[in-house]
Amino acid sequence: MSDRINTRIDTSLKKKAVKVFDRLGLTEAEAIRLFYAQVELQQGIPFPLMIPNAHTLEAFEEAKHPQKLSSFKNFRALRSRTGT
Repeated sequence: MSDRINTRIDTSLKKKAVKVFDRLGLTEAEAIRLFYAQVELQQGIPFPLMIPNAHTLEAFEEAKHPQKLSSFKNFRALRSRTGT
């Protein structure tokens, strides 16, 4: 017995994933079955899921405005600024 799963997925993401599946010699259905098998085997999502902390969220916001980020002429200047 088997069940059917219907879901919506972003077209661009699907196309990119299918390219990877093709290189691996997998169909989309096989890739989904592999994912489910790994969830069952590992008793969880088979890759780390993390909620970013405040420091990481702040870095994400800074990265949205690269013109405001510090730049350095060389590695020595960076080390001097960061005290390392």
